[in-house]
Formats: sequence, structure tokens, C-alpha cells
Amino acid sequence: MKRLKGFITSFLVVATLFTGFGGQSAFTTETATAFSYDEVLYFPTDRYPETADHVSDAIAAGHSSVCTIDRDGADQRREESLEGIPTKPGYDRDEWPMAMCEEGGAGASVRYVTPSDNRGAGAWVGNQVEDYPDGTRVLFIVE
Repeated sequence: MKRLKGFITSFLVVATLFTGFGGQSAFTTETATAFSYDEVLYFPTDRYPETADHVSDAIAAGHSSVCTIDRDGADQRREESLEGIPTKPGYDRDEWPMAMCEEGGAGASVRYVTPSDNRGAGAWVGNQVEDYPDGTRVLFIVE
């Protein structure tokens, strides 16, 4: 049922882009890129609510919902995204897009979240994408 719901939502978004609003097409090269992906990952809000809220808010603010996996550049992007954002006792700094994503790094959204939520979410995502090779474009849908 979740996959059907996701398919219907994706279909409606794409159909709206093609048909446009008020007779004008809203489909652009930028939106075509946003909908170009290889895999879909449904992120579980009920398991990791703080991280899910952050991802949702970051995407709504214009950050990419697609993560192009690039593990080798993760350390550099993490340094870039966290630069100037101090640690805070009792919290982790959650990044979106994640450091393992080509889209991450400087300009990423960073939010303080509890360690259990952040680390659980990171482990969950890591397990989901462990078999995907670098270069795989993963669309994140927060449920």
C-alpha cells in the first residue's frame, strides 16, 4: 500500500508539472533533474521523528530530495557543512543533504537533534543503501 501511495503521489506531481498551473507549463530542466533518480527510499518518520522533520523542512526550503551517493567525498563535505556550527552538549548536528551525498557539503541544512534519533537514522539509511554503488541517485520520501 505504501508503494502504491508513493507511486500515486509521484504520478500526480509529475502530471502537474507537465500540465502546468493555469495553462502554463511548470516543467523545467531543473525539475526534470529533481525527478531523475535510480532508487526510492521511504524514510520512516515514526522511527526517527527529529531527523524526519529536519529532512522534510530542508527539502521544503529547497535542498535536494535526491542523494547521489559519493562515499569517498563524505569527510570533506561533512567538514564543509559543519564549519562554523558549534557542537552542543546532548545533541548531534544532523546534516541534509547528508555528507555521503554529492549534494551535501557547504550550504547544507544543519539541525541539532538527539543522538539516538540522529544515529539511529544514519544507521538505518546506511543499511538501506549499503549495496548501492557510488553514483546511485536515491530519492528520499519522508513518510
